[in-house]
Amino acid sequence: MIRNLSVAILASIALQGCMFSPGQHMDTSQIVRDGTSESGNVELIPITPKLIAMEASTQVDESIPPELLSYSPESYRIGANDLLFITVWDHPELTAPSGPQQQIDANGRLVRPDGKLFYPYVGNIAAAGKTIEELRAYISERLTQFVDSPQVDISVLRFASQKIVVSGAVVRAGQQPLTTTPLSVVEAVGYAGIDPLNADLSGLTLTRDGREYKLDLDALNRQKNSALPNVYLKAGDQLYLPYNDRKRIYVMGEVNQPRALTFKTKTMNLSDVLGTVGGLNQTTSNGNAVYVIRGVENLDKEPAKIFQLEATSPSAMALATRFDVQAQDVVYVGPANITRWNRFISQLVPSASIVGIGAAARNDMSEAGSR
Repeated sequence: MIRNLSVAILASIALQGCMFSPGQHMDTSQIVRDGTSESGNVELIPITPKLIAMEASTQVDESIPPELLSYSPESYRIGANDLLFITVWDHPELTAPSGPQQQIDANGRLVRPDGKLFYPYVGNIAAAGKTIEELRAYISERLTQFVDSPQVDISVLRFASQKIVVSGAVVRAGQQPLTTTPLSVVEAVGYAGIDPLNADLSGLTLTRDGREYKLDLDALNRQKNSALPNVYLKAGDQLYLPYNDRKRIYVMGEVNQPRALTFKTKTMNLSDVLGTVGGLNQTTSNGNAVYVIRGVENLDKEPAKIFQLEATSPSAMALATRFDVQAQDVVYVGPANITRWNRFISQLVPSASIVGIGAAARNDMSEAGSR
């Protein structure tokens, strides 16, 4: 009976070895010579210099829309809730009616929600919509009836009427006021502070007048003569810097640190991907089995692409440096044949131990019977 049990276990082990290939393995034997699988839903593409050249020719030019560059901020126009400080030289009773000992804000003139402010001898003034120079000229003209050659100066103590909003993967999200100094996209993002670990630098979105503009901060900043600092904001603009939690590359197989990688640029080249996970495992990997698997939205209509790199030659690593891996790609490094055999042996040993235990039990029973 024990002999029959041992034979059954060995047969089971042999059957498992025939049915399954221990360890993760990508079988490309069903992909025919033209690069398409027999089922038609997979296309195998070698990574070659020709492919790199074709990919480079199809890259989208990262340029700034002309309408953003053509916008030039006009002079600041006063609005509701702005706090103004109006100085009339040699007339402190008009400049600081609360007394010079008070803080400067106490002598400020607040523009009411209806856009008006009150000023002595002038009365209610429709200040909203006027530039600082226009309001200064208006008050000077009205004061000439009471003051000889009035010298009027106006400054804004608090800018509150015109704002832009920055949100997303930034340190200080929220509103930013527009002032007499034009505010650019670069300055607004810089003030908000980029979250260095979680931001997607390639996906900055500027929403203006109901239209969205995509700005790749990483690509534009790498250009020699970038015009990005010349993109200025206007009241009501919204900037959104997305998070990179959905931009992942999944690295699997025979690498030293398999895991999911997040990245903050538009793409990441294959060499950087492999380097980030510690490279190929030198003892278990197959250098000719480096694959980049890229899915498609509709697998019924177009095949998924599998790019293959034969990484055993030095020139292949140069290609890897120029091959861009995209978000949601899977990078898989296959095992060497000896690795697959070793894994089979490692699974065989525990089962063989069971057979050994059965054989030992049989000997013990035989010895007991002879006694």
